[in-house]
Amino acid sequence: MEKPKNSHESESVNPSNNAAVVKRIQTRRYYVRKNVKQNKDINDNLSSDKVAESIGYIEASTRSNENNTPTSNINSLSGFQETKNRPTQIKNQILVRSSPGPLGLATSTGRIIGKPRISNKNFASFRNAFAAKLPPIKIIFLGGLNQIGKNMTAFEFEQNIIIVDCGMAFPDGEMLGVDLVIPDFTYLEQNKEKIKGLVVTHGHEDHIGSIPYLLKKINIPIYSAPLTIGLISAKLKEHRMLGNAKLNSVKAGEIIKLGCFDVEFVHINHSIPDAVALAIHTPLGTIIHTGDFKIDFTPARGEMINLARFAELGKEGVLALLADSTNADRPGYTSTEKGINESFEHLFERAEKRRIIVATFASNIGRIQQIVDCAVRHGRKVMFSGRSMINYVSISCELGYICAPKDVIVNIDELGKYPANEIVLITTGSQGEPMSALYRMAFSEHKKVEAGPNDFVIISANPIPGNEKMVGTVVNGMMKLGCEVIYESMYEIHVSGHACQEELKTMQGLTKPKFFIPIHGECKHLKAHAAISRSMGLESSKIFVGETGDVIEITENQMKKTSTVPSEMIMVDGIGVGDVGSVVLRDRKHLGQDGLIVMVTALNIKEKKIVAGPDVVSRGFVYVKESEGLMHEARKTASHAILSCFEQEIFDWAIIKTKIRDDLCKLFHDRTRRNPVILPIVMEIRK
Repeated sequence: MEKPKNSHESESVNPSNNAAVVKRIQTRRYYVRKNVKQNKDINDNLSSDKVAESIGYIEASTRSNENNTPTSNINSLSGFQETKNRPTQIKNQILVRSSPGPLGLATSTGRIIGKPRISNKNFASFRNAFAAKLPPIKIIFLGGLNQIGKNMTAFEFEQNIIIVDCGMAFPDGEMLGVDLVIPDFTYLEQNKEKIKGLVVTHGHEDHIGSIPYLLKKINIPIYSAPLTIGLISAKLKEHRMLGNAKLNSVKAGEIIKLGCFDVEFVHINHSIPDAVALAIHTPLGTIIHTGDFKIDFTPARGEMINLARFAELGKEGVLALLADSTNADRPGYTSTEKGINESFEHLFERAEKRRIIVATFASNIGRIQQIVDCAVRHGRKVMFSGRSMINYVSISCELGYICAPKDVIVNIDELGKYPANEIVLITTGSQGEPMSALYRMAFSEHKKVEAGPNDFVIISANPIPGNEKMVGTVVNGMMKLGCEVIYESMYEIHVSGHACQEELKTMQGLTKPKFFIPIHGECKHLKAHAAISRSMGLESSKIFVGETGDVIEITENQMKKTSTVPSEMIMVDGIGVGDVGSVVLRDRKHLGQDGLIVMVTALNIKEKKIVAGPDVVSRGFVYVKESEGLMHEARKTASHAILSCFEQEIFDWAIIKTKIRDDLCKLFHDRTRRNPVILPIVMEIRK
């Protein structure tokens, strides 16, 4: 077997029913040996293999062959070898590292044939005998709890840490001027020598958006499915960081080894291809992290979720389940993507001779493929608008996730070459974002597209909570231009990518976790998911509803919160990261609400004179031409404040500025009941 080049390199194998259990046992064997030496209650001369043998965990023949020659476990994941009394369980193992993959990325592939036979009874005996000796597993929530977005979780066992997802969140209405919000990496920076890698569940911004900012602090290897790796690559390229990144493509069904963790990728359904859940096999047991998922029996692309593997994991034993809670307050099942096809067919027929403009999420590759397929059936050309849309589509076409006949997809620069009834324009802006392509079309600001009565607009997305007003603004703008607009629930033109209540019950029923932690959602979503778990018989003491920054420890029989880690909202404004805090936001809000007054004057301290000014400049407070009386009164007030300081022999600049600010503040509040930001500028003139 080739030796890994560094401690972060992974081994990848296809899982069998008990492969994860066997690997877990091998890891525990180390702790058995360790504890045998330390525990005086166990015979000092008793080896760990004999202890395991004594409870029926392994056969004596597994440690030697017919000739009593010691066997090597170098080529066996578990150390099990062929014996006289038992057929060969592990026949072959192939490991390949760093083979060329899509976009020139490193990949890890391999396979394991056979299923080691270990009885659940014997395994349970071994686990109960020694699990109490193992240290707890820590789960550190760095994002994704009590909020939508910024998903990030770390798993720690002794000197090993793995990170799952590294997403960003969009700023709310109070974060004026902020571009995005990223997690607080303080804990990870303090423990960077323990980190073995970052594993990403899928390619949405709330799961990959903060990766460039993390890699600027800690350059760790990243593991994910091919499409997700492609999207991460494009993001790192924008930040000029692709050259130093350690990107590894892993397919669903494979296992990677990161320190003492074996991370298994399990195929799921979501609104983007190549989404996976993670079965994290640890020395204490298996922890399942679902990522964002839904159960779709007829997905628009690819296979349905691998429910069989979740059932197998549940049968083997699941220590803890961390599950998506975004739709936990919605009863029933999430609709299938296939149901949208009929709606698009009907709408394309209704559009007749008009140009069709479809707004959707750039990351919803399956939806984009459905629109392309419908355009092909109706003999239309497909064009794309919006930077993020073009980026996602380019990568998806390169990797084969979006397919279309030759010459169907054309550049938007060729818009004028085709009649309106032969065009489908797919664009960003389904959430009414002010800088999006659809918004610019609605207000006649788009450089290449001029919307009008000949356009049939379909918004194939539901507004994210809080975006309803912005979406309404865009819809109204398009209608004023004469467009016909189909939006929200007028037709079935959008389905969620997240599981509703019955699907969440299915996931918990299959995995049968000992402990449960709802993740990915606001407080109402987490509480609703916890209630679902209790309704299925799980005790409240085994359910944890936490907040970002919480640290919990899980042992074989207990889960509890032990501490917290720094979890501030790190705001990104332009190229500045973290330099905008609560004080700056308060000032921006103050400026936005009440405006700014700048008072400028020049003084001769020696002669105790006002040489120039005071001049008063108003921005966002009052219209100066209509408020000359107030401005004149403000100048008199400032002059009086300065002269009163001179009379009291006060020449300190800070005290003079404070006196001016206080007197003007009182004046403006008395006259207008408003409190603008007042900025005195005092200059000294020396003769």
